[in-house]
Amino acid sequence: MRFLPRFLAHRIAHRIASDDASRPLWRHPATIAAAALALTLGAVPLLPDDDAPEQGAIAPTSESARRVGAAGAGRVTAVMRAEIERVVAAGQGAERVLGRTAAARAAVRCATFDGQRYCLGFGWTHQSRDTLAARLDTQPALRRKAERTGDLDADGVLARTSARSAAARAEAERAELTMAAQSVGKVWLLRHEIQGVPLPDDFAEDHPEVTAGTSTRARGGFGESYPTKDKILTSKVAKAQNQTWWCGPATLQAIGWSAQGTRKTQGYWALRLGTTSAGTAITDMVRVINNKTDYDDTTAAGPYVVLDISDFTFKQWYRVIMRHVTDYEAPVVLHPVLLKQYYPYLDDDASGHFQVGRGFDQDPDGNRKIGYFEPWDQSKFDPSEPAIERVQWRNAYKSYRANLDHFQHNLGV
Repeated sequence: MRFLPRFLAHRIAHRIASDDASRPLWRHPATIAAAALALTLGAVPLLPDDDAPEQGAIAPTSESARRVGAAGAGRVTAVMRAEIERVVAAGQGAERVLGRTAAARAAVRCATFDGQRYCLGFGWTHQSRDTLAARLDTQPALRRKAERTGDLDADGVLARTSARSAAARAEAERAELTMAAQSVGKVWLLRHEIQGVPLPDDFAEDHPEVTAGTSTRARGGFGESYPTKDKILTSKVAKAQNQTWWCGPATLQAIGWSAQGTRKTQGYWALRLGTTSAGTAITDMVRVINNKTDYDDTTAAGPYVVLDISDFTFKQWYRVIMRHVTDYEAPVVLHPVLLKQYYPYLDDDASGHFQVGRGFDQDPDGNRKIGYFEPWDQSKFDPSEPAIERVQWRNAYKSYRANLDHFQHNLGV
């Protein structure tokens, strides 16, 4: 398979390993929309694949038996480009703003694309700019004292905004907003399927990247049309983070390894994520998944987005997991706060965090569970603390609550 494109070779290996001979094997070639996405994201400097991959090709496994299409990357219209430039221009001078409250408001700026709101750093949201700025402005004392595991907290977000030069900040914001504009069709479809939001009358005409290969009809009901239990990704890709602030690189290592079939170091992913000792931003997690894996293809989840789940019920949140695992065979970037009340394997409360969502168990006789890879292992940095297993199956409602307890309230999907 070495002469095939890496994503096609990966899918063939997936088919061979899955023992599901009834599943059709097919893959679309690269589309014009995907090419446009790649060209647009050239605004964000991408480091070359100069790290030699480590040995150990793997074939991810899956128990799911059906597949649906996903939205592709849409066209950035002239109206969208004007909106992008408006938001970027509004950030001029942000590095000179004094005071935390003013800095938080300067950092949170929002664009409206086709009736959906996207706010820098927070993703697609129904929350107001003032509400999001207040989340940045208030960093609970507990979070400041918590053990750091590697996501970018409110202090880190504000520090990065003020530390960037005006040119660097504008370049990063323009790329983030452009990627968001290309995914608005997917966001409409997701809100329709998960939350029952009616699609606009002209949706099919305006978003052929969504309707070309995707049913715009929700499954209906909660969970009944999904298997009782499903999972993706072999546990071989789950490794503990090598630095206390590397939950992002460890999460991307697992996701990238499962997509590419070969393991690259966590250092490789840290460079591409822009990870520092302050942590990793979820917007960079999504950017790198879209640039460096094939999970953003229309035969998987489509371009990943950062989605604020503040207005999601538990059932809607859980259905996002089921949708990704069974329909798309693609992982979810979980973004919780690691608190002992939600994760009993912790010895101490910790910070915001990233995990790889990769399974669910509806467990009709008990509590619904979520399956994920946990990169945090406190014993690696303090041998006196108990070890934490990489593969976890835990109470899904507690994971939902941990997601809501994070100041950003979002997922990468």
